[in-house]
Amino acid sequence: MPPDGDLSYATAGGAAESFEPHRRRLTSLAYRMLGSLADAQDIVQDAFLRWQAADRAEVRSPGAWLSRVVTRLAVDQLKSARARRETYVGPWLPEPIVEDLTVETIESHAQDLSFAIMLGLERLSPLERAAFLLHDVFDVSFAEIADTLGRSEAACRQLAARARSQIRKGRPRFRASEAEAQSLLTAFYEAARSGDTETLGRVLAEDVVCHTDGGGKRLAALNVVVGRAKIQRFYRARARKTGGGAVLDRFVRINGLPGYITTEADGLPQATALEIVDGRIVAIYVVRNPDKLQHLRT
Repeated sequence: MPPDGDLSYATAGGAAESFEPHRRRLTSLAYRMLGSLADAQDIVQDAFLRWQAADRAEVRSPGAWLSRVVTRLAVDQLKSARARRETYVGPWLPEPIVEDLTVETIESHAQDLSFAIMLGLERLSPLERAAFLLHDVFDVSFAEIADTLGRSEAACRQLAARARSQIRKGRPRFRASEAEAQSLLTAFYEAARSGDTETLGRVLAEDVVCHTDGGGKRLAALNVVVGRAKIQRFYRARARKTGGGAVLDRFVRINGLPGYITTEADGLPQATALEIVDGRIVAIYVVRNPDKLQHLRT
C-alpha cells in the first residue's frame, strides 16, 4: 500500500482501484532496473500519477500501459545516474531486499534477484537491461518491447540476446538446502565476528569473492576482495579493530540468498548475504551504505 498521508492516492478513486493490482509487478520491474527499492517505489508512484491523469477508458491493457511507463521512467533514470555510478566509492551493490520485511512488496524469494544477477544487470546498458527483463522475466512480447523502447523488434531481440549471454554467467547454479545454508551461515557469522581464520578456511571456497558496499559513507574495502587467504586476513583484521562488537539481529534471506542483519558498533545496520555452491561460500555481499539500509530501521 502507498504511504499514509498520500493525498493524491487517497483521492484518486477508480484510478487507485485499477492501479493497485499491478503495484507488485511494477515494483519488481523497477527494482530490477534500478537496484534500489526506494527509487523503484518513487517511480511506481510517478506511474500512478500518470495513470490518474490518463484517459483510462482508452487504455486496452492497463498492465502493459503501466509497464511501458515504468520502463521508460527507469531507463531515463539509469541514463542520468550513470555519471553518479561511475564515481561511486568502492564496489556497488543493490539495495538489499530482506524477505521478512518486504514480502508484501516484492517477491524477494525469486532467484533472479540474487546479488550475482543484479550485478550482471548493472553491467548492461539501460536498453539491454530493459529488453532482457521485460522479455525473459516478465514475458512481454518483443512487439510490445519495441513499442516501449522505440526500437525495432529485431533490435530488441539483439538487445535481449546480448544481455542474456551476460546474465547467464551469473545465475546461481543451484540453491543450497535450508539446513546446509543455515549451518554455513552460522559458522561464517561466528568466524567473521571473532576473526577465526581456521573456520573461515573450512567454509570458504578457494576463489571466494567479497563485495563490501560502504558508498564512501562507512568503512569498507575499496575493491572486491578475491581469494580465501585475503578474505581470511580481511576478517581477522576487522575483528581486531571492532572487537567483535556487532550484534546479530536475525538470520534472513537477502535477495533470495541466506544472510543476516547485524547492528554494528556504530549503531547502524549491516546486511550480509552469502552465495553457496557445492558446500562452500563462493561470494560474500556486505551492504554497509546507510542510504541503502534505511528500510531496515523502520
